[in-house]
Amino acid sequence: MNRRLMAAALGFGLAALTLSAAPAADDISAPNDPAWVSLFDGKTLSGWKSMPMSKQESKWEVKDGVLEGSGGQSMLYSPRGDYQNFKFRAEVKINDKGNSGMYVRTPAEATFMNGYEIQVNATHSDPIKTGSLYTLVHLMKSVTPPDTWFTQEIDVSDINYRGKMVTKFRIFVNGELLYEYLDHDQLWKTGHFAFQQHDPGSKVSIRKVEVMELPPTKEADGPRPAKVTPPAGGIGSKQAPKN
Repeated sequence: MNRRLMAAALGFGLAALTLSAAPAADDISAPNDPAWVSLFDGKTLSGWKSMPMSKQESKWEVKDGVLEGSGGQSMLYSPRGDYQNFKFRAEVKINDKGNSGMYVRTPAEATFMNGYEIQVNATHSDPIKTGSLYTLVHLMKSVTPPDTWFTQEIDVSDINYRGKMVTKFRIFVNGELLYEYLDHDQLWKTGHFAFQQHDPGSKVSIRKVEVMELPPTKEADGPRPAKVTPPAGGIGSKQAPKN
């Protein structure tokens, strides 16, 4: 989506990143793990809240166990809005020339601008493709084809990094780690999960939405090392004797 300027100087060499295509099987779900909690029952939008953003009708509906977004611009927000540390994943499919996004730590407002967005885009005119952490890490090459199911997972935790609290991201597609990223500014502390309906030409399909919540982060693991002040005259210099 073209909502902000692209982040400059992304020296990660991620533009050349490629992944193998999703498995041929229709269902690429991992084995059930009790630590993962389902946020979508496959039948209803119970608890989820849609917020339209234009005069064009935007539709979120469940068909044959699949959550589908179509029509005008809108956001679909999770029931809870206090998620902090977690693993969040969904099985997603985006149409050819379509665009969508998975949001984390976002307030429930009628805008694309808030929270962290992890892009869902194979062939849309926006050059920023699936797996990108929008405005922060940009992948310029599609890692999955359009009209193909894939699993995108976002792992988010606040960590103590060299005495400073930062937000750590790990982004996976079909179980393969794309990259890790540290947000030193901690732009968003807590919030909802959300899905984006980008434009009338886009159709996003979602059939599995799960979260594994992680323990809250301790503010610090211990005191920072004391700063050492060198003697007057510089390190290794000799002090003049006192009279």
